[in-house]
Amino acid sequence: MSKRKNHSPEFKAKVALEALKGERTVAELASQFGVHPTMIHSWKRALLEGASGVFERGGKKTPEIDEEQVKELHAKIGELAVANDLYEEMFVNRRTVTCRCDVSQRFHVSAPGGSIAV
Repeated sequence: MSKRKNHSPEFKAKVALEALKGERTVAELASQFGVHPTMIHSWKRALLEGASGVFERGGKKTPEIDEEQVKELHAKIGELAVANDLYEEMFVNRRTVTCRCDVSQRFHVSAPGGSIAV
């Protein structure tokens, strides 16, 4: 069983433009580019259907932004930043102090992934 090939959009456009020229048959193009004739037909059809979009005013369509989701993501970023600062304070800054201590003076810190001995 052969593996599927993923062709770049540039390659597809090149093959579809060659097919639109009509200088060679689809079978000749298929053997030249190493693709199935059905793919050439579908790429040619897609090029013809999407060609009008090149000349539309306003350029590309702007993506829709969900303001509610943006607010939720900003809140989550804030929570994670505070938690990161807290964990850094607990583990990085205190490690220098606790490493000099006796083994019997170690303590356990409860973290989201489980408890950690420091």
